[in-house]
This record gives sequence, C-alpha cells and structure tokens, in this order.
Amino acid sequence: MKRGFLEATTMGFARALTRAMLSEQIARQRGLLQSLDPRVRLFGLFLLVLAVTLSRKMTVVAALFALALAIALLSRVRIATLATRVWLVVLAFTGVIAFPAIFVTPGHPVAVLGPLTITEQGLRTAALLILRVEAAVTFTTLLVLCTQWTHVLKALRALRLPKEAITMLAMTHRYVFLLVETASQMFESRRSRTVGLLKPAEQRHMAARTAGVLLSKSVSLSNEVYLAMQSRGFRGDVQVLSDFRLTMWDYCGLLLFLLAGAIAVWMGR
Repeated sequence: MKRGFLEATTMGFARALTRAMLSEQIARQRGLLQSLDPRVRLFGLFLLVLAVTLSRKMTVVAALFALALAIALLSRVRIATLATRVWLVVLAFTGVIAFPAIFVTPGHPVAVLGPLTITEQGLRTAALLILRVEAAVTFTTLLVLCTQWTHVLKALRALRLPKEAITMLAMTHRYVFLLVETASQMFESRRSRTVGLLKPAEQRHMAARTAGVLLSKSVSLSNEVYLAMQSRGFRGDVQVLSDFRLTMWDYCGLLLFLLAGAIAVWMGR
C-alpha cells in the first residue's frame, strides 16, 4: 500500500527521534565538552549564544562560528552530523526569512532583477542573520549532543530554573519519543492488515481514527504514569543520582567561556 502523507511524515519523525536517542552516545565519549561539568557547559555555551546575538559585526560572528567548529571537533562531534541535522535545516528556514532583506534594505545597488534591486547592505544583512542563527544553533546543538538529557535538566535546576519547568521538560522529552513510536507502530499495524490502495478519503478517515486512539492512549498513559510516580514518592522534583563537582579544569573552562564571550561582545559592538 502506498503511504499517505501523514503516515510517511509520522514514520519519518519516528526515525529522526530514534537517531536523536542515539545521540546520547556522543555524550558518553571523551571530549572537550564532555570533560566539563554540565553546569559549566550550560552556562558557558549560553554565554557564547548571547555573544552571538549581541555581536553586530560579521567577522566576530564568523569567529564565534569557527570557535563552535573547533569545540565540536575537540568534543568528537562529526561535522557531517552538524551539517545534516543543523546547518542545512537552519539554512532553509532562515534563508526564507532573510531573503526579502536582500531587496528591501536600502543601500548601494549591486544587481537589478526587473522591479527588484539587490543592494550590498541587503546582502550583508541577510548573510549576518543566517550566520548568526547558524552559530547560535550550533552552540545549542553541541550542548544537547555532548550532555545527557538528565544532566541538562539537573544543570538547569542548579541555575534556579523552577522545578515545575524542569518536570515539564523531562516528561515532554520522554512522551515525545513514546507517542511518536506508538503512532508509528499503529500505522505499521494498519498497513500490514490492508490489501491494495486506499482512496484519499479512506486514508484521511484512517488517520483521524488513529489520531483519536492515540490521544486516548496518551491520556490514559499519563494518568497511569502520574499515579506510579506518586506511589514511588514523587513530590514534584526530579532527582538525579549523579553528583556534580567542580574541579580546577571546570573553573578554567568557565573562565575561558567568560573571556571568549566578553571579547566577542566588545569587538562586535
């Protein structure tokens, strides 16, 4: 049976999320970021993202992007992984947003395409926007790839993020994987019991029924999980067995992050 759009999209999400779960293997490797305390990684990379957003010069943003590449290589993150998972996706979405700036930004004309005029300032504005987003998302992706999710949550809690938000992030992370995997299994089960091609109306009817059953399952499962957590002593705060301890290397890394962010902001004014 030929796959419908919704079915193919759902199964594609399932494969993508499965690959995302395998990304935790990178966090267990030996590398630059992996050797730092999760709190230092979170705070330091956040400072670099802030420096990227505050910098107005393309050369400074490009230097921060090069720094992100260096950190990725030292943390044993493959450039191909960043290119396929981050850069191409960000380029597609940000390019759509930045494209009109090429024509609407006033400045020195470079080329004329009928009623539209491409300006030098417009090209710089679009390039700066794309480079800035690429650098910021690269730093964020390195944090997620090089840090286990539970450690990210505990580091956020150490930085005084409300425990309600931590709990929501933890449960959402788990439920997204579970629900998409359940939806994929439901579609696969239906496909194995269907002979021939379904009409578009029948495909939409099947997708609507599957969505309804999935919603019912999610509500029932959430109640069961909550009762199970209550019976095991859950009182609103997620506990992680790992104990964070700052070493001299962590303090040196934090100092380097602070210096890099401060220099980038000062030079990018």
